[in-house]
Amino acid sequence: MITFLFRAVMYLASAALGLIVADLLLDGFRIQWDRWWGFVVCIVVFAIVQSILAPIASRLADRYAPVLMGGIGIISTLVALVVVVLLPVGGLRIVDASGWLLGALIVWIITALGSVLLPRLFLKKPDEERRRRR
Repeated sequence: MITFLFRAVMYLASAALGLIVADLLLDGFRIQWDRWWGFVVCIVVFAIVQSILAPIASRLADRYAPVLMGGIGIISTLVALVVVVLLPVGGLRIVDASGWLLGALIVWIITALGSVLLPRLFLKKPDEERRRRR
């Protein structure tokens, strides 16, 4: 259970990092820092929507369009960004096509890398724990 919660926190952190990197790199992708609470809500909603959409989209693509399997992560990231931008709480604005396309790509890459690398950095493997106990 603790591992699950830790992985959830790591995914939230990687989602936040992806959104912040996109904000720093793209002019059309803007975090509204004056509404920081809205940005926090955006991070949580983005992570939830992304984690729900990715498996559903993967199953649908596997069944109906196997050619799309490689792009499922980017597509689900783009849909999650649409949901987050439409939230009435503010926190994130995307104003042009490059913000939408490159923003989805940047957020997808950062969250994918963060989801893989952050748990490896912070979670101990069972074999390592056994060796340390001896």
